[in-house]
Amino acid sequence: MLFSLKKTEPVVIEDTSSKDLALINQLNQELAKSIELKETLENALEVIIKRINAQAANVFMIEEKKQVFQCIASKHQAYLEDFEIPITQGVMGKAALNKKCIRVGDVRKDIREIAEFYFDLDNKTNFTTYSVLCAPLLVSGECIGVIQCLNKKTATKLFEEGDRKLLETLSGPAALAIRNAKMAKDLIDKNRMQKEIEIVGEIQKNLLSQNKKHNFPIAGINIPAKVVSGDFYNFSDLGNGKYGFGVADVSGKGIKSSLLMSKASSLYRCLSKTIFSSAELLNILNLEICETVSRGMFVTMLIGIYDSNKKEILLSNAGHEPPLFFSEDKKFSNFEEAGPPLGITSKFKFTEKKISFSNSSMYIFTDGITEMKNETGDMLGPEGFQEFIKKYQSIPNNERLNKIIQEIIKSGRIQKDDLTIVAVDGN
Repeated sequence: MLFSLKKTEPVVIEDTSSKDLALINQLNQELAKSIELKETLENALEVIIKRINAQAANVFMIEEKKQVFQCIASKHQAYLEDFEIPITQGVMGKAALNKKCIRVGDVRKDIREIAEFYFDLDNKTNFTTYSVLCAPLLVSGECIGVIQCLNKKTATKLFEEGDRKLLETLSGPAALAIRNAKMAKDLIDKNRMQKEIEIVGEIQKNLLSQNKKHNFPIAGINIPAKVVSGDFYNFSDLGNGKYGFGVADVSGKGIKSSLLMSKASSLYRCLSKTIFSSAELLNILNLEICETVSRGMFVTMLIGIYDSNKKEILLSNAGHEPPLFFSEDKKFSNFEEAGPPLGITSKFKFTEKKISFSNSSMYIFTDGITEMKNETGDMLGPEGFQEFIKKYQSIPNNERLNKIIQEIIKSGRIQKDDLTIVAVDGN
């Protein structure tokens, strides 16, 4: 007896695990390919909402300094960016503390669950929460935030165990994506900051006077310890055989100090073109800096005018290192007279001192020179600096300063501060 086989359509069995795996792979790819974190996370939340069938979803990060949750991405729940939630509060706080994905039922009926829910957020955002699914974002065992879904769109409005497992699985790549995006942003910000610092450094270099090649009585050199410098020098030909010069050093290091130096140097460059009194210059600069300087900051500065016809120098010192004089008989001496640094008090009035200056050299420097230490911790000191001056005194001032700096650095000393020297040669 022959039997005929009737063709039947194959039974299609929905493989939810395959769908979830495909979803996980999709989200992994989405999260990995972009550092535009907010947009990427919002797209990921939309996918999660559709799969889990939730009303809304959001991502909160932990702000370490304030110890609060801050929303960085949200779908279908508005105004979350305006609020900070203590990390000890609500379901998010519990998930972060226990480092476990939490599934909460009807928060408005179960007293135990009400105690875990942060109702204040609902009140402020005009949103009604019934059920919560919240997973911690863990990177190397550290919780950096949470991802949560709100209100299952079913008759019961309750999330299922499968939803919890899925969100727990998805939280891993989301946490890594957030960490990587933050690291990328920090790197971009760092590079941008570095570029801005380099620009500041270039501006500072342009504010320094350029050394003349032949027969100019003044030369200067500045070697910053970092990209920007807290030191400054300037010199100029005032005409009729007179030359003006100024050297300054700002307290502290970093951008804050360099900005103060930029202000002081700009003021000096502008005012020194019309004011030919070293004391008057310092008095004006002091008043300006006192008005705007941050607490605890100040500027040491020495200003002078060299008159080659009268063979004399007028000097005024605001707390700067005493300049070093080297006479033609190869003896050293210091100009010790000084007032307080600029920015300390607006009431002090600076004076100027007239000094005979013929066939000698004067060296104005910052403390980075004499305080340079060798490998054993010994500072160069004034005596060490004097030895280098003696060694190269016979060559032109421009070359001389380069030789002195090179020799100091090559001697094995470690530069931790800006190095500045200005040499004034009297005929």
